Amino acid sequence: MSSSPNAPDGAKARPVQRAAPSLSIVVPCFNEEAALPALLARLDRLVADLSAAGRVAGPVEVILVDDGSSDRTWQVICAASRAHRVTGLRLSRNHGHQRALLAGLMQASSDVVVSMDADLQDDPGVVAQMLDAYRDGAEIVYGVRKSRAADTAFKRFSARSYYWLMRKMGVDLLPDHADFRLISRKALRALGEFGETNLFLRGLIRQLGFASAVVGYDRAPRSAGESKYPLRKMLSFALEGVTSFSVQPLRLITGAGFFIAGLSFLYVCYSVLAWATGRTVPGWASTVLPIYLLGGLHLIALGVIGEYVGKIYQETKRRPRFIVDEIVQPEPGQERAGNDLQGTAAR
Repeated sequence: MSSSPNAPDGAKARPVQRAAPSLSIVVPCFNEEAALPALLARLDRLVADLSAAGRVAGPVEVILVDDGSSDRTWQVICAASRAHRVTGLRLSRNHGHQRALLAGLMQASSDVVVSMDADLQDDPGVVAQMLDAYRDGAEIVYGVRKSRAADTAFKRFSARSYYWLMRKMGVDLLPDHADFRLISRKALRALGEFGETNLFLRGLIRQLGFASAVVGYDRAPRSAGESKYPLRKMLSFALEGVTSFSVQPLRLITGAGFFIAGLSFLYVCYSVLAWATGRTVPGWASTVLPIYLLGGLHLIALGVIGEYVGKIYQETKRRPRFIVDEIVQPEPGQERAGNDLQGTAAR
């Protein structure tokens, strides 16, 4: 465990010893019917170990968020509510992983909240280290992969390229960290102040600036089911991160415009000189190629600008980020004060 090497200024963990906190665990689920039994069994062992070691105060709250699954994920969550004392949130439709995760975070009522995926690739065994880091003063504890040796060559290349691109675009991201993290109640309240519709939590949480720490873990294969992040979704997620936290693409367009304008001026000078010396050679290349070049650059520029304009359009409508359709809790009829989102829309 160590302080985050890429944490913002003032984000190093302070040596403050805290009492054992109450704990919530939030798991967004989309078509995870096959993975949930193994997840629930693993969380049962984790809760028992943490309670026996005195690392948590009171019962552990487990929140499973069904993000509009088309399989029997919700039925499994409802059964788990009775057998495993799990709280279940069912969103009205598929709102996306980031919004489902935010819905669970906003429902949590404990001192600290740990978020993880349902496929058990995030190692629940390091939650104890996260709690230790919180007691030492960290408000946010990031779970970071120790190695990508198990990934394919393409996956390793794409991951390195992704973080390189984000760094060049000025986006503050912690390499090899996904959404496996501990966040304190203090940091969660601050996160709630961010009201944007276009969610990129990995970037938003880095903007909070609180004391942070890093815990390394070995990422395991999926326990069941298939990945919900094919290449198309990963590219879309990368675009979301860049356009949500950086205006660098717009500046690159401006730079390209000045560069092309400079080349055009030089070409004009050359053309005048060629005309003056009688060396003009008629041909289509000098006419057609610049048209295609400028036309392509214009379309790229319009596409990038359109992406930003589209985000502004979505933000100005102020539509809810998620809508909770149904909540099930271990004891039916007993809602937690201040956390009743059932049938409501959250901005």
